[in-house]
Amino acid sequence: MASEILDTSRIRKLLFLGPKGSYSDFAKNKFINSFGLNCVSTNLKSISSVIKALKDENSEDIVAVIPIENSIEGIVRETLDNLASLKKEGYKIIAETTMNVEHALVGFAENKSEIKIVRSHPQALAQCKKYLQDNFSDSLIEEATLSTSAAIRSLSGNEKNIAAIGSIDCAKMYNVPVIENCINDETNNQTRFILLGKFLAPNTGNDKTSITFSTENKAGALNKILTILEEHQINMSYIDSRPSKKELGEYVFYIDIEGHITDEKVEKAFEQIKSLVKMFYIIGSYHSVD
Repeated sequence: MASEILDTSRIRKLLFLGPKGSYSDFAKNKFINSFGLNCVSTNLKSISSVIKALKDENSEDIVAVIPIENSIEGIVRETLDNLASLKKEGYKIIAETTMNVEHALVGFAENKSEIKIVRSHPQALAQCKKYLQDNFSDSLIEEATLSTSAAIRSLSGNEKNIAAIGSIDCAKMYNVPVIENCINDETNNQTRFILLGKFLAPNTGNDKTSITFSTENKAGALNKILTILEEHQINMSYIDSRPSKKELGEYVFYIDIEGHITDEKVEKAFEQIKSLVKMFYIIGSYHSVD
């Protein structure tokens, strides 16, 4: 585990996914405001490119913001697959925050009947599928873009037959009128974002710890790990697995538990777990910020 407690005054650069006006951009602002960061922000096109940039710079002065989970679509696989690869450089999750995803139909059309094309990120289009079916004919063309922000930025007042799906804040940023708000098929749509850095977040008493590990491909191997957590009265809030990509039938597990790495019972449990696994990495101990 990183030995130094989070020192925000040393952070000079923040990397984040997507263009300005994306939900990642607004999540980034929440972290900046919460920690009082005074740093330069740089946006990148993909989660993998954010992770690669972290590895290339490998500095305690750099942090990054990426999405990890959506309440509708589930875990972000690209993020999960990349987290374990940060072990060598020592990057950890140092905070998380949740953003409400409230999609709006935006554009320069004066009436929805004018709209023949709707652009957005594929996930946003999927999350508004019923709305689009109920409000437009089968001839509506859905165009995929790299982000909701990119879709909104592409709109022109000269093309009133094209609309986009994205956030009201992004529409305001690019001076695009809002045609209709709250068009999500599911109203409780949230995305969780994480802040990565080479620090140990302080113990607040209301923390979460994320770990990843791989076991021998034997019956009962995972159950032994879960039994240790139960014996130490540690609540597990999330578990997932991904192929190790090294051997058929071998998996890497991801677990979230309640507590901080500096909690005595967590330390004791992890010491026991380490003796039973092939690989073990503490992805971070952290709390949620508003």
